[in-house]
Amino acid sequence: MGVSPGRVFGPVLRMPDALPEPDGSARLPEGERDAAVAALERAVAAVSAGYRARADAAETPAPASRGGALASSGSAPASAEVLRATAALASDPSLIADATAAIRERGLTPEAAAWETLETVAAQFAEVGGLQAERVTDLRDIRTRVVAELTGAPLPGIPESAEPFVLVADDLAPADTAELDPARCIAILSAEGGPTSHTAILARGLGIPAVVAAPIARELVDGDIVLVDGTTGEVMRDPDATQRASATSEPAVALEPFAGPGATADGTAVGILANVGGPADVAAAVERGADGVGLFRTEFCFLGRTEAPGFDEQVAAYRSVLEGFRGGHVVLRTLDAGSDKPLPFLTPEHEQNPALGVRGFRTARLHPDVLTLQLEAIAAAAGQVPDTAAWVMAPMIATVTEAADFASQARAAGLDTVGVMVETPAAALMSAELFAHVDFVSLGTNDLAQYTMAADRLSGPLAELGDPWQPAVLRLIAECATGAAGRPVGVCGEAAADPLLARVLVGLGVTSLSMTARAVPAVGAAIGETSLAQCRSAATAAVAATTAREARAAAAAVIAVEPRG
Repeated sequence: MGVSPGRVFGPVLRMPDALPEPDGSARLPEGERDAAVAALERAVAAVSAGYRARADAAETPAPASRGGALASSGSAPASAEVLRATAALASDPSLIADATAAIRERGLTPEAAAWETLETVAAQFAEVGGLQAERVTDLRDIRTRVVAELTGAPLPGIPESAEPFVLVADDLAPADTAELDPARCIAILSAEGGPTSHTAILARGLGIPAVVAAPIARELVDGDIVLVDGTTGEVMRDPDATQRASATSEPAVALEPFAGPGATADGTAVGILANVGGPADVAAAVERGADGVGLFRTEFCFLGRTEAPGFDEQVAAYRSVLEGFRGGHVVLRTLDAGSDKPLPFLTPEHEQNPALGVRGFRTARLHPDVLTLQLEAIAAAAGQVPDTAAWVMAPMIATVTEAADFASQARAAGLDTVGVMVETPAAALMSAELFAHVDFVSLGTNDLAQYTMAADRLSGPLAELGDPWQPAVLRLIAECATGAAGRPVGVCGEAAADPLLARVLVGLGVTSLSMTARAVPAVGAAIGETSLAQCRSAATAAVAATTAREARAAAAAVIAVEPRG
């Protein structure tokens, strides 16, 4: 499955082999066990601090106001967010509780105890499946780093090369992906992973074409020449001259920043917006020319904590993003906790199927005070930056009653423009009724595809079912836009970052597109060179298809873009 656009070819370099498993047969004398526990605790603390240090180094504290001159637009915000989440996981005391017991009670060495315990937890996460399974790579990276810290062994890492290469691995840990140099690593090919895995998120932030869930990745050896298409998911071993000639540079890198404002070739306005995960993302969004922010993930200031941030801290965080888009608008999504983002003070500790459990707006049933405080903080921040339009929306809405409840609470807090996320088929089908209570909706296509197709969005074997080109998903988007009757309908899922699919979405009735900052120039240019009539014709052709592959090909034929794959 292609998860980061671009079509390139080059020689393969494989990730080095992982550290070997420590000897589990050695036993420590009673008198050495306390010291071994202390050594384990120091190693875990050092690994957690290492993740945080990488996150700090990745962040670009660039202040931004629209139109300002900015120097960089790299992957820093996405990298920092992922690394901080992994640091929080590593520092969770419960993660090594069994390892401590194994040292004290069984006399295992600290490295053997850490390996055994973290591998057991990883296996448990894999068995649960869903978004929990996506943390398996993170857990094994923590395990490797703890063992290396204890033993002094060198860490496996990104291979070094003076020439550009295609990085091939079973999967990549966030600490590895965050340190990739796009000037050397021209593509990523992994055997595992899904469209919302950390590999995918960071590859998109870096602008590196990437394909995940590709079995061929296990067959390739150093020096093999492969062509990788991160849009279609196509992978070719030993491409011929014609196939090599079809390679292109990554479009978001090649294009100048988008000049905006977004519109089709015949003048129909289309918002070209950016997704941001925190204040550090604003610099990249402004530099790449985004019209505003279509998705501000406010959970960045909640993650890795044992209690919710206070009112003043939240106000400061939200204000910093609003200040970056003075004269524009910012859509703030309230806390999207649960599923793959559990919070100890908010979500249930154990759920059999967290993707279908207490997540998003549903957490307010158990802890209404957290939502109330957040809405008050958003309203206060908006009051301090009156020249930025602050819109607010709730995630994981399934019923009209939920939409009405959220809208009532948001307006009571002093927020005027209120919307909801459409991530469930139920919400898409009831959009007309939702609009009796809200001012706009925003489609989260990753979850919408997952729930429509009954396929875990992180499952490699089911990646094709999670493709937003699935005609059933496109038909639900069309149904939602029809119910909106001309009112604002945005898409803030990864589908918006695909220039061809973006045009289909506009043809279905979507009025704004929000994406990773790097995709803004390519998508803005694609919309600007296509008429609304062409978009509608492409949408009609795609919706009439019976498979995702046929839908893409049909739309490409209408837009006169030769489909690949």
